[in-house]
This record gives sequence, structure tokens and C-alpha cells, in this order.
Amino acid sequence: MINRKNILPLLNDKLLSEETRERAEKIILTIALLSFFIHLGIIYLLKFNFIELSTNSELLENPISAVYTPFSFILIYEVYLLIYYLPKSFTTYITKQYEIITLIIIRKLFKDLSSLELSSNWFEIKGDLQFTYDIVASVLLFYLIFLFLKQGKRKIDTEEGMNPVIEGFVKKKKLIAVILVPLFFFMALYTSINWFTGNSLSPSELKPFQSINNLFFDEFFTILILVDVVLLLISFFYTNKFHKIIRNSGFVISTILIRMSFGVSGIISTILIVVAVLFGLAILTIHNNYEKNTFPTE
Repeated sequence: MINRKNILPLLNDKLLSEETRERAEKIILTIALLSFFIHLGIIYLLKFNFIELSTNSELLENPISAVYTPFSFILIYEVYLLIYYLPKSFTTYITKQYEIITLIIIRKLFKDLSSLELSSNWFEIKGDLQFTYDIVASVLLFYLIFLFLKQGKRKIDTEEGMNPVIEGFVKKKKLIAVILVPLFFFMALYTSINWFTGNSLSPSELKPFQSINNLFFDEFFTILILVDVVLLLISFFYTNKFHKIIRNSGFVISTILIRMSFGVSGIISTILIVVAVLFGLAILTIHNNYEKNTFPTE
């Protein structure tokens, strides 16, 4: 009979161990590679009229857009990594959120590359203008994530002598992570089945690209907001330090800004994402400096 105390470590080993992570990586990357060739094959079969589909989807018009599909599976793996790092490092967990939204923008760029209109009126064409916004944002986000990682490393270096009381907080984070893994799996499965069922019933009425690009991730970031709030509330049991409370609250606001970006389009969406990461970086930088220059009171 399994001891109740052993259930959490057992589930953690099954779902979030290094061995499970490596296995998930191999499986998802294999599926990503196969999906790329399948998507590419469908595009060429349509191009040479071997098959016919009563749709003019943007994802089936150009071979470059086939990169969109394997990137979707890579994003799934990144979501798993986000959950994987939740109990291990809070800053790495937040970093993964930023990496996911950046990869969503990169994935969109591959689709947009296939439909660019190369002309002297570049800045007058809506699609080309949005491509410009996204490509600038992706470079900026890449650099901001690099800075965020540097700040996160500084924090890890200062926490090598971690207080044993934090172990209780880590256990609660492990419990949340263990709950998130099956929840994420069923959300992804339900979203995929719902989308494919809807398209198979009415193939001539495919959802607009904006909804496809946000598929699953708008709901997932809503869950992340709730998780961040729960972590914030739990952290009150383990610390009453002002700078840590502000840091955790700031990360919640950053996640909310990312979630808000799914509800709008165009440059507003891009600005919200950049502001979210910039805000998170500012909060972490100030937190680290605050911690570095705080002295114990007598």
C-alpha cells in the first residue's frame, strides 16, 4: 500500500523527472519533424492538384508556412518545460513564459513570410507593417530575455544557502506542477479535438488565422495567472519581505499583460508583450538590487 506521504514524490518522479523530460523531448521533437513533412506534403499535393480542399487557408499556400506546424509542437514542449521548472526555480518558470510568447511571435513570422508583398509601399501594407512590428519585437524580446536570465542567475547565486523553511514552499510548488501536467495535457487534447472536429464538419469555414495563432495559449495563460496568484498567496506564509512580495506581484501583472495581448491584434498586441517582459525585467532587477543592499536590522 502506498503511503500518502509518498504520493507526491512518486507523481513528481513520474511526471517531472529528468528522465521524463528527456523522453518527452524526443517524442515531441520527432512528432514536430514528422508534422513538418506532412504539412509540406499537403501543400505540394494541393499545388499540383493531386488533392482538393474547399479552403484557402493561409497555412496551405506557401511551403514556408509549413514551419508553423513543427513550431506548434515545440511550443507544446516549452509549456511542459515551464511546468517542469516551476518547483525548481521561480525565475526560470517566468522566463519560460517569456520564451513561449516570443516563440509564438516567431511562429507567426514564418506564416507572414509566406505572404509578404515586396513593394515600395511596404509601410502602407497592413500585413507587411505587422511583420515589421513582429520582427523588431522578436529581436527586442530575445535581448530582454537574455537580461532577465542574467538577473535570474544572480538571484540563484545568492540563494545557494537557502533557508530550510523554503522547502515547504517548494513542496507546494511541486504539488501545483503535478496538477498542471495532466491539466495541460487535457486542455491541449480538448482544444485540438475541438478545432479538428469543427474544421472537418465545415472545412470551407476555417477559423481566421488570429484565432488559430492564439489556439490553446489564451486559455493556458489564463491558468498561469491563477497559478501565479496562488503562488503569491502561498508565499505570504514563508516571507513578509516587501521586495519579495513586490517581485511576485509584479510577475503576476506581467503574466496578465501577456494574456491581454491575446485579446487584441496588431501593434497593440505586440506592445503589450514587450511591455510585459520589460516590466518583469525591471521588477527582477530592482528586487535583486534591493536584496543586495538590504541589511538585517538589530
